[in-house]
Amino acid sequence: MNEVSEKHIDCSGSDNLGTVWHRGKQYRKGYTTGSCATAAARVAALMVLRQQIIHQVSIVTPSGVTLALNVEQPLIEGDRAIAAIRKDGGDDVDATHGMLIFAQVLLNNSGVITLDGGEGIGRVTRMGVGLPIGWAAINKTPRHTIEETVREVIGPNRGANITIFAPEGEERAKQTYNDRLGIIGGISIIGTTGIVTPMSEESWKRSLALELETKRASGMERVIFVPGNHGERFVSQQLGINANYVVTMSNFVGYMLQEAVRLEFRHIVLVGHVGKLVKIAAGIFHTHSHIADGRMETLIANLAVIGAPFELIKAVDQCDTTEAAIELIAEQGWQRVYPQIAQKICWRIDQMLRFAKGKPQCDAILFSFDNRVLGCNRPVDQIVQDFMEGNR
Repeated sequence: MNEVSEKHIDCSGSDNLGTVWHRGKQYRKGYTTGSCATAAARVAALMVLRQQIIHQVSIVTPSGVTLALNVEQPLIEGDRAIAAIRKDGGDDVDATHGMLIFAQVLLNNSGVITLDGGEGIGRVTRMGVGLPIGWAAINKTPRHTIEETVREVIGPNRGANITIFAPEGEERAKQTYNDRLGIIGGISIIGTTGIVTPMSEESWKRSLALELETKRASGMERVIFVPGNHGERFVSQQLGINANYVVTMSNFVGYMLQEAVRLEFRHIVLVGHVGKLVKIAAGIFHTHSHIADGRMETLIANLAVIGAPFELIKAVDQCDTTEAAIELIAEQGWQRVYPQIAQKICWRIDQMLRFAKGKPQCDAILFSFDNRVLGCNRPVDQIVQDFMEGNR
């Protein structure tokens, strides 16, 4: 058995990520639990193959950023190795900041890679979070990067059983919304880009507006607003529109709409998961859950408007996530609620901007976690066609 030595290489993975500046203050970026799990799995696989303790590992995140991370508590025992990476959220401190994320890799001759969660990693107990019931709460992007990274290390013929665990996870999860989402027993391994950007509100809003200004200065008159990375991928992969037309609005819907009016954009398309955009239909223009969360209430109100049965409305009221509600609505055939919501979103935007000069045309497209278009205020093909023709 080879155990960790006291040697520690001073190598902070967040130092090379860049910063956000606001009023002379520098905010550090960090890296996600997904990046930690990927790096831990990679170094554990390397240690098994080399039969040598490793103190530093590099990975490339889904966003293309290379991280060089310190390895903690490395251990090798035959065909099994364990390693940990300490989460660093930069200046966006959350419940998982500073905790150790471990990976155990056990090599075998099956040719198959399996991935599961151990101690401190939550388990999915309800529908609606994009993972099957019973699975470890390791989201799709980290699952892919962990498995792909280990496959790259061990080659095409070997197999490996990978277990991600976090001894502090169950306690830390009490500070998160996991319990409300039906994720029990620990934290989630998340992150679509692998990088954490500090959410200092004013600095973040200004950086988003600067991107919008840059696009307008290049001659762009039409833009697509998305809440985050999922929306950007949906635009390019499902709608076939170049990501150059996409600007992240985060939770700052009203602010970014007003900035678009100031910059005289002619056409704005809001594209996002129904769980985020549905809030706008209720007149909520700052969509962070700490500000307002009327998702189910708004869904219920719009179901009632189109005459949905009371039993469905009561069932939706008991859902913890919009994805769970989507399944119920589909089962009973009331999907026409989504175009209703998309039209209400556009009406709310029109009302908010009613005193603006040169008010832009607005459209809304709602999708689900599995990248299906749920609804839009007018046919999606027509929205895409008008958008692309206007940018020629």
